[in-house]
Amino acid sequence: MGASSRTHHQNPLDVLHSVFGYETFRGDQAAIVDAVVKGRSGLVVMPTGAGKSLCYQLPALLRPGVAVVVSPLIALMADQVAALTLLGVKAAAYNSMLNTDERAAVQVDLRAGRLDLLYVAPERLMGEDTLRLLSEFPLALIAIDEAHCVSEWGHDFRPDYLALGRLAQRFPDVPRLALTATADAGTREVILNRLAIPAANQWLGGFDRPNIRYTVADKDKPLDQVVAFVRAQPHDAAGIIYCQSRARVDRVAEKLSSLGLRALPYHAGLEDSVRAHHQQKFLSDDGLIMVATIAFGMGINKPDIRYVLHMDLPKSVEAYYQETGRAGRDGAPAEAHLLYGPSDAIIQQRWIADSDADDVHKTANCARLDALISFCEAHDCRRNYLLGYFGDHRTHACGNCDICLAPPKLTDARVLAQKLLSAVHRVGQRFGVTHVIDVLAGRTTERVTQFGHDQLSVFGIGKDQSDKQWRALTRQLVAREQLAVDVEGYNALKLTGKSRAVLRGEVDVVLRVAPEKSRNVRRGTAQTSVTVSPEHEALFDALRAVRKELATEAKLPAYVILHDASLREMAVLKPKTMADMAHVKGMGSRKLEAYGAAFLAVIAG
Repeated sequence: MGASSRTHHQNPLDVLHSVFGYETFRGDQAAIVDAVVKGRSGLVVMPTGAGKSLCYQLPALLRPGVAVVVSPLIALMADQVAALTLLGVKAAAYNSMLNTDERAAVQVDLRAGRLDLLYVAPERLMGEDTLRLLSEFPLALIAIDEAHCVSEWGHDFRPDYLALGRLAQRFPDVPRLALTATADAGTREVILNRLAIPAANQWLGGFDRPNIRYTVADKDKPLDQVVAFVRAQPHDAAGIIYCQSRARVDRVAEKLSSLGLRALPYHAGLEDSVRAHHQQKFLSDDGLIMVATIAFGMGINKPDIRYVLHMDLPKSVEAYYQETGRAGRDGAPAEAHLLYGPSDAIIQQRWIADSDADDVHKTANCARLDALISFCEAHDCRRNYLLGYFGDHRTHACGNCDICLAPPKLTDARVLAQKLLSAVHRVGQRFGVTHVIDVLAGRTTERVTQFGHDQLSVFGIGKDQSDKQWRALTRQLVAREQLAVDVEGYNALKLTGKSRAVLRGEVDVVLRVAPEKSRNVRRGTAQTSVTVSPEHEALFDALRAVRKELATEAKLPAYVILHDASLREMAVLKPKTMADMAHVKGMGSRKLEAYGAAFLAVIAG
C-alpha cells in the first residue's frame, strides 16, 4: 500500500489509542467500527460531538484500500484533512478548489496507495471521471456525511445527494456508512431506501446533548435582548447568533461591535473572500461571535462554542436541533437560547404559502413549523419534547432547560380565551392581533371607531389584562390550533374548527401566564466530565496560551491541536512525564511527539 498509514492488521482499540488518543470507545462506536470493518453498510444517527467521524475514520485505517468520504462543504473537508494529517493519517480533499496540478497530485497519491481517506463533494464524486478513477483500485468504504441531505423532506436537502444512490450499483462490494445527527423516522427511511442500506443496519445513538441548556424567551426588544444575553456570557465565550435576514445580521454585528464585543457578520451577500476570512477568524480565535444567517454552520467542528442564540424562529425542529448542536461539542456547558414572538410564526407561514413547493410539501413544512411552535409554547421539559420528536421518548425532567429550572405559572384561561375568540368573531375575523387587543382593551383608536368596533359588546372587556398577556394568549391559542392567522389575508385572526369547543366551554384551556418581565434562569449548573476549579484555572489558561502559539505556528485552528477538554484534563491531572501525557484524552502518538514536551514544560512551571 505504498507510504499509506494503513494499519488493517491491528486491533481497533490499539489504533483508537495510538492514532486518536482515546482509551475506550463511546456508545455504539465499537459495534459500528466492527460492522464496517467486516464489510457491512449501515446508518449512524448520533448527536453532534458524540464521535460520528471516528466511525468511518478508524475503519478506514483497518480495511485495505482508500476510504471515500462524501462531504457537502469544502471548508469542512479542509478542517477534517488538517486534523487527520496532524494525527499522521494520510488524507486529502478532492474538490473544485484544487487547481489542475493539485488534482493531478491527488490522483498520483491515490494510484500509489498513499492515501487513507479522500474527502469529496457529492457532485464531484458522481462525475464519471471521478468514478472511473476510483474504480482503478480497492475502496475501503464510502462514508456519506450529513446524510440527511439526501431527503427532500429534511431541513437541508441537497439535490446533489440524490445521485449517491447509484453508488450501491457502481461499488456493490464496498460498505456504505451514512451518518447524520438529525433525522426523524421519515428521513431515516428515505436515507435507507435511497442509499440501499438494509433497514436492520441502523445505530441510533440517541439525540440527547445533556450539556446544552435549552431556553426560550418571549421576543420583546430583540436587539436589546441579544446584547443583554451576550454581555452575560464570559468574555472569552465563542457564540453564534442566527438571524433570518442579511440586513438583521449586519445590524446586530454592528451593534455588538460598537459595544466593544468581537462580532463578525456572515451571510450570502458578502464577498466570498470576506465570508471565508470571517469563518477562519471564528475557527481560530477565542471568544469571537459570529452573527449569521443559516448559510453558516454545517460541518463547523469548533468544539468550544458556548452558545447558539436564535434571534428569529428557525424553519423546523430538525433545523433548530442541527443549529443548536453546534454548541458545546466539547461536552462543557453550553446554551441554546431562542427568542420567539408571534410575528415569527406568521412570517414563516407566509414563506411556506408563497413558496414554489407543491401542496404535499407545503403541508409537510407547515406541520414541521407547527411542531417547532409547540416546542416554543411547551409547558413541560423542553429536552423531553425535542427527544420525543426524534422518537427518543423520556418521562423524567432534564433539570437543564428553562422550564425545569423556572417552571412557568399555569392558569385556567378558559374565560380569557372565550373573550379573545369572541372579539375575533365580533370584528368579522378580518383584523390582526393589534386591532383585536385594542377592542378588548377599550381603546378608541381611529380604526376602532372607523369600523364602529367601540360599539361592540366585547369592547373593553379585557382591560384587566396587559397587551403582553393578550399577545401571549393569542400565540398559545394559535399553537393549540384554537385560533389561526390568515397569512394570505393581512394576518387577520380567524376562528378554527377547535374554536367552537372553547367558546362553548367544552374543553379546558390551561395556559402559561405571561410574566411582565423575563424570567431569570439559573446558569452554570451543567458539569463537564473534568471540571477546572479556581486553583487550576491559571494553569488551564497557560496551556491554552501555549496551544494558541502552536496553532499559529502551524497555521491551524487551536482546537485541531487539542480540544479544551484535553487541556482541562492536563490542568487537573498535571502529568509529569511523556508516559503520563500519553494517557490524556486526545493525545495520540503523533500529537504526543509533536506537542507533549511543550505542554509538559508549562505544567512543570
